Amino acid sequence: MTSPTQSLKPVRVRFAPSPTGRLHLGGARTALYNYLLARQTGGQFILRLEDTDRKRYQPETEKEIVDGLHWLGIDWDEGFDRGGPFGPYRQSERKDIYLEYAHQLIDSGHAYFCFCSPERLQTLRQAQLEKKQQIHYDGTCRDIPLEKSRARAAAGERHVIRFKMPREGSIKVKDALREEIIIDNRTLDDSILVKSDGLALYHLAVVVDDHLMKITHVFRGSEWLSTFPLHGHIYQAFGWEQPVWVHPSVFLKPSGKGKMSKRDTAQLMKDGQSIFITDMADLGYLPEAVVNWIALMGWSYDDQMEFFTMNDLIEKFSIEKLNPSPAAISFSKLDHFNGLHIRNLALDDLTKRLKPFFQKAGYTVDDERLQEITPLLQIRLKTLDEAPEKAGFFFKEEVKPRPDELIGEKMTAVESAMAAQRVFEVLKELLDISPQTIEEPLRNLADELHLQTGQLFGILRVAVTGQKVSTPLFESMAIIGRTNVLKRLQQAVQILETL
Repeated sequence: MTSPTQSLKPVRVRFAPSPTGRLHLGGARTALYNYLLARQTGGQFILRLEDTDRKRYQPETEKEIVDGLHWLGIDWDEGFDRGGPFGPYRQSERKDIYLEYAHQLIDSGHAYFCFCSPERLQTLRQAQLEKKQQIHYDGTCRDIPLEKSRARAAAGERHVIRFKMPREGSIKVKDALREEIIIDNRTLDDSILVKSDGLALYHLAVVVDDHLMKITHVFRGSEWLSTFPLHGHIYQAFGWEQPVWVHPSVFLKPSGKGKMSKRDTAQLMKDGQSIFITDMADLGYLPEAVVNWIALMGWSYDDQMEFFTMNDLIEKFSIEKLNPSPAAISFSKLDHFNGLHIRNLALDDLTKRLKPFFQKAGYTVDDERLQEITPLLQIRLKTLDEAPEKAGFFFKEEVKPRPDELIGEKMTAVESAMAAQRVFEVLKELLDISPQTIEEPLRNLADELHLQTGQLFGILRVAVTGQKVSTPLFESMAIIGRTNVLKRLQQAVQILETL
């Protein structure tokens, strides 16, 4: 089946994060949708930095953005880190470009110099709040003759540049996922385009950049719908063709109540969860699973298919199947997808990915042994960080079981010690402790002792692994080895006999 989007000509799309905070799920999904469309159509994907907010600028987040996208498997053709034919790709390096276009708007009567002080604007705002009026600029500087305002600006008087919003009529803007949006111009403010320090604000910079970089499709969060009419006006003022606008769904909190925000992350981290991409690896998630998960938060292919590789998504993604309805973040679904992708990995690949988690937990990892236990873990893991807890005992010289856990269900310590001793005697007579060899003798022993297999095997599991829950018992014993199994059983008997 061919996606409707596949009939598109090669697109030019961009992801333009602001380096004022960490890369989160919303930004990652925006980048992913851009990337999928670019790769599907044979187009270009650009990574641009919107870094004009110098007060909130955090230089370390630039690396986090790059690392997070690379971890997800997303690469780009042009960007702030590698250049390209439409650079520079940092807004902070394009100040003169924005000023040039701001003055074009002034010349054409679509913008003006505003000399109002911050104190006057604050007084105006407070008065409007008290009267319960819409907060907006009152137009004091709007009709100053152009030559007079130019002279004041040239003389060094502090000023900003505002867009001269029409006071009559309306603006129509079209988002690919919604009905046409029609807004009365009188409800729109004369927004600031250039600050008093000469740096352009987002509204001007993004329009200029998208036009000059020949962007054909713009994906951005639904929170930008409120500024959509302003951007439509700026495009009209320049006489430029607009890109295809796509505003995907917003993310809701896991409860489904309220928009997800960075402020909610502290509680999530306490619960072992995070919305930040670079945390996902430490939490044991695969990038393939995170990509699968975020792709389906706002898009679906059909009612049945849920497992997607990146190549699947590149083939099947389409704007037409995006859903603008808010999407609740479900970490249980992430766990589900992570399990699916863990089971889809080749064993050698999974082994390599598991090793750092054992090392982080303090284990010296024998690669050959890790390869042996990987198949036992693959069908049982939801996240990679569960592996040390489930299977760390394989890398211990000895285990230290809790005495009370060695006591079988509905058994005494004496009865449990006797049962463990009998297991030791049975296994000591066997030269091979492979699952095929030991299962029948141990089941027969349980019958002989008038025990349920769960009672006997429970004692055995704690004795040889040191824990009540582990990888499959018989397979685990074979990997631990006959000598160590017998040694651990002897230790268990000794512990039980002291109780």
